[in-house]
Amino acid sequence: MSLHQHLDPRSPLVIDLHDLERRAGTMKRVRRVVPAPADLGIDMIGVPEGSDITLDLMLEAVVEGVLVTGSAEVRLTGECTRCLEPIEDTSSYEVQELYFYPGRDAEEDASRIEGDLIDLDPALRDAVVLELPFAPLCREDCAGLCPICGALLNDDPGHHHDDPVDSRWNDLTRLADDEDTDPLV
Repeated sequence: MSLHQHLDPRSPLVIDLHDLERRAGTMKRVRRVVPAPADLGIDMIGVPEGSDITLDLMLEAVVEGVLVTGSAEVRLTGECTRCLEPIEDTSSYEVQELYFYPGRDAEEDASRIEGDLIDLDPALRDAVVLELPFAPLCREDCAGLCPICGALLNDDPGHHHDDPVDSRWNDLTRLADDEDTDPLV
């Protein structure tokens, strides 16, 4: 029973290695734009599904398999963790993965070549998701939201509220207010 899924050569993240002919030192450049797979991100920021990912990769046959190096440029969307404003940016991530030939000794979870095909999806996820900020910010000095009223402090840096009165002074404050309005005094 095989635990590996068969790769679909029509998938945009599957690359055919037939041109490399399993000869160490042979290289192939791959430049393509592919749609982003689902769930390429974390809760607060990620790559929108179906958006363009620009891949610029070098595939090099080595003794153990094929070394893939290069970059993936993606569009990120998300939400600032301080002010909850939308974030939109483009970023480039380095991709590097060694795909082992079938029958080569490698750890169980190592990336493998299936026939003449490799799947870039896991390597792309490792490159992008592991580098995303856990708490993305719209800008480094984001002031966030007012904890009292929720006002966006980036738009109004001078925003403030009167100091709250300690509830233990309520009776005394009422007495003072009564004296100010008492016509007999």
